[in-house]
Amino acid sequence: MGIVAKGAKCDVDGCSNDGARSLNSSKVENAGLRLRSSAKKAVLCKDHYKEWKKETKDDRELERARFDRF
Repeated sequence: MGIVAKGAKCDVDGCSNDGARSLNSSKVENAGLRLRSSAKKAVLCKDHYKEWKKETKDDRELERARFDRF
């Protein structure tokens, strides 16, 4: 059972929604979201996960392109 399934709340400063995803906290902070704790994993609610995806779209595409075969 993961931390999201146990009912963890969103770790973004000022948010108290239920968590939907857990990500590496350094990747979340690099996207510009402020976290209230400094753990290894950060729990994000659905809205903040969507915001994180929009902020990191270009970086994730470049990362995937490194592993694609021609």
